[in-house]
Amino acid sequence: MKVLVTGGCGFIGSHVCEFYIGRGDSVISFDNMTKHEINRTGYTSESVRNYNWHFLEKLGVTMIKEDIRDYEKLREHTEGCDYIVHTAAQPAMTISVESPELDFSTNVRGTFNVLKVARELKIPVVSCSTIHVYGNKINETLKEGKTRYIREPAAIDESHPLVEGALTPLHASKRAAELYIETYISSYKLHAASFRLTGLYGPRQFGGEDHGWAANFSIRAVLDWHIRIFGKGKQVRDILFATDVAKAFHAFYEYGEPGIYNIGGGVDYSISLIESIDVIAEILGKKPEVRFEEDRFGDLRYFICDIKKANKNLKWTPEIPPNEGLNKLIEWIKKEKNLFKTK
Repeated sequence: MKVLVTGGCGFIGSHVCEFYIGRGDSVISFDNMTKHEINRTGYTSESVRNYNWHFLEKLGVTMIKEDIRDYEKLREHTEGCDYIVHTAAQPAMTISVESPELDFSTNVRGTFNVLKVARELKIPVVSCSTIHVYGNKINETLKEGKTRYIREPAAIDESHPLVEGALTPLHASKRAAELYIETYISSYKLHAASFRLTGLYGPRQFGGEDHGWAANFSIRAVLDWHIRIFGKGKQVRDILFATDVAKAFHAFYEYGEPGIYNIGGGVDYSISLIESIDVIAEILGKKPEVRFEEDRFGDLRYFICDIKKANKNLKWTPEIPPNEGLNKLIEWIKKEKNLFKTK
């Protein structure tokens, strides 16, 4: 196969590239190397931003520094490909509120360009969406347990109402992109899917407070920095390890029916923020300092994916439980500790 991965130097994109190179496929990473998220983490942005580029280059991935908002460049580099994995995105709610035009142009215009190319070249495509398209009215259905919020039923499937509650530009852009994907499936019979992803984590994730909390907590704990939690820390996600999501993307190519899929760890892989800190403390043998602050606007306190549709249609199920995944993440952070020195 020949696979084009948009956002190939991002966290998930790099794991998708690695997965396909590991199969012996030809892989193109198409990434504009933006620093919007990295600049907010406080890490040394140059070395951090280039880390995945150098990692993929050594594996033999073809590296293209271009922007998905440039249709002509995107089409040029997609010629001859068998599959598009679209991971390029503006993923942070905080950035979307501050820069709605950036959020719109990346998530809506960028996804539209990917769909246009996929249609013209007759290439199947899978795109990254987010569980945030459901909105945060889910917060109103929760009960408070000792270490986590609780909901019945615990898992939420694809039929749950969308964009409810307090909304941000990220809610709008991600749902708009999904609507275009559904439209291209319906109108043009494009073989496409949108994955509503939740709680992704793993090595090569430079998580900050805006996005990537599992990595952010792990990095800060390894470096003996305090951890900030917005809210009570009982927020719940069914976290999903990077290699598992890469396999889900390929499962769509092999088996999938077009449509929308919740892709997460499911009930068995659910964990709250404070529960994850306990796991990290056990792995490291030390308890990080935790400081609590007020909730942030638009935050979703709870989501656990019902993944039965993905189990059935994609023949996919996650394999790496949270304890094992967090241990793998922490081992990588220890190995690359110098990357996280502040400016």
